[in-house]
Amino acid sequence: MPTVAITGAGSGLGRALALKYAKSGCKIFLLGRTDTKLQIVQKQIMNDGGNAEVILCDVQEPASVSIAFQQIGELDIFINNAGVGIFGPVEDYTVSDIEHTLNTNIKGTILTVQSALPLIRASKGRILTIISTAGLRGKMNESIYCASKFAVKGFTESLQKEWENDPISITAVYMGGMNTPFWDNSTHITDTSGLKGPKPVADQIFDEDDGRKEIIIDK
Repeated sequence: MPTVAITGAGSGLGRALALKYAKSGCKIFLLGRTDTKLQIVQKQIMNDGGNAEVILCDVQEPASVSIAFQQIGELDIFINNAGVGIFGPVEDYTVSDIEHTLNTNIKGTILTVQSALPLIRASKGRILTIISTAGLRGKMNESIYCASKFAVKGFTESLQKEWENDPISITAVYMGGMNTPFWDNSTHITDTSGLKGPKPVADQIFDEDDGRKEIIIDK
């Protein structure tokens, strides 16, 4: 049974990806900070006849990340999905806003990839980094978020070069905004009804997850 670990698996795209990969017969490791949300996703997967384990993990904390991946014996696919967005004019960002965004989106990506890598090397597996189209172009009132996602784009492309002769792969996934809880604490997007739901995005990611360099959804 292939194994898949997903960060930020308690809601939104992470949850949709967990349900999709579980339905295909994969065992899912659900990683995140909120036990209640992860337990709900696990229950849904198991009620559908799937297999999932909950692992608490704060991607900002090196010890938390290291302990989380020590609980995973074998791993075929790691989906680096955890991320946060704080939006507004650049002069309004506090130091706390900046640190929280960069620590989650950049530091968290690097730490989790480092911890997943020995397992991925052992299985000759794949890594997917969920970046968003904010990693492709600047956007109004998203300067810090875009900065973090441009950094993850550079990190991912660098690893593609670093591993080009290795039997492992890393895929950059770019998609536009989705109708998910991502926007719950933001006034940046007030009406999410016109945005895609996470399910069709997860379906496309699953269908195109073959080790290619990029998956682009909504340029």
